[in-house]
Amino acid sequence: MAGVTENGRRIMVAIDEGDESMYALSWCLKNLIFQNSKDHLILFYVKPPRAVYSAFDGTGYLFSSDITATMEKYSQQVADCVLEKAKRVCKDLQNVETKIENGDPRDVICHAVQKLGVDILVMGSHGYGVIKRAFLGSVSNHCAQNVKCPVLIVKKPKSTAGEDNI
Repeated sequence: MAGVTENGRRIMVAIDEGDESMYALSWCLKNLIFQNSKDHLILFYVKPPRAVYSAFDGTGYLFSSDITATMEKYSQQVADCVLEKAKRVCKDLQNVETKIENGDPRDVICHAVQKLGVDILVMGSHGYGVIKRAFLGSVSNHCAQNVKCPVLIVKKPKSTAGEDNI
């Protein structure tokens, strides 16, 4: 970790469509980045890999280039929308950068941390149980094990609605 320099820290927040990553971003802004600091915030979104299709779908119909272009356009619109929402949360910060990459989030995030010289990686936790984690894998756990900088995994508090009735 490079630590705090005269140029500030490079803090990457991994963003996805879930509330957990937006909560992690808000937590980061309240607890890690201070007003008038020289910290540099990188909002990082990974578009999932496009499903690999053969020339024919399961029913024997050929996928046209229009369909694949539409799928790619939709994926880009989702990425842009998620990052716009994240940028609105960071409206008071000066040094905010957005990045969009394609691929498996586990590998892409780890590679980007190294390539961009990140000092700390902030991620939300989906709170999957043992079984879901075994099948889906934990992106945050993979990154915590494989990146060379500190990783802060922020858990969104569980809702307490309805507990007053007990």
